Amino acid sequence: MTRSLLALMVALMPLTVSAQAIYKCVDANGSTTYASSRLDKNCKVISSGPENTLPAPKARSGGAASNPSPAGFPRVGEDVQKARDGDRRLILEQELAGEQRNLEQAKKELAEQEATRGGPSDRTAPYRDRVSQHERNIQAIQKELGNLK
Repeated sequence: MTRSLLALMVALMPLTVSAQAIYKCVDANGSTTYASSRLDKNCKVISSGPENTLPAPKARSGGAASNPSPAGFPRVGEDVQKARDGDRRLILEQELAGEQRNLEQAKKELAEQEATRGGPSDRTAPYRDRVSQHERNIQAIQKELGNLK
């Protein structure tokens, strides 16, 4: 009994650092329970301590200066990067134009299906899904274009 109590106390010792208080609760049968919160009125505080004894970590100044590139790391010139950014913008604009064409086609097909079936139905659901997918694609491409310098 004493060994198990000692083992329990050793196991609970790290909790005293993180918990505000440790309670020892004895129920009607005489069983002892240790908890970090009061389980009933028969619980007694056996350990309480400050909420936090460790100081807050110091804020690190972020940015490239605090994490420099290795000495042999390849660097890209400003003019090369501008050319790459220009290429990326051109590709995104082409994708946007293609998605807009696909959206118009999907809307046309949806309208045709609704006209032949007499309005929205379960059979037109794939056409509505296709329209919404193209709309989401357009929004994503526009967001990417907005993020470019």
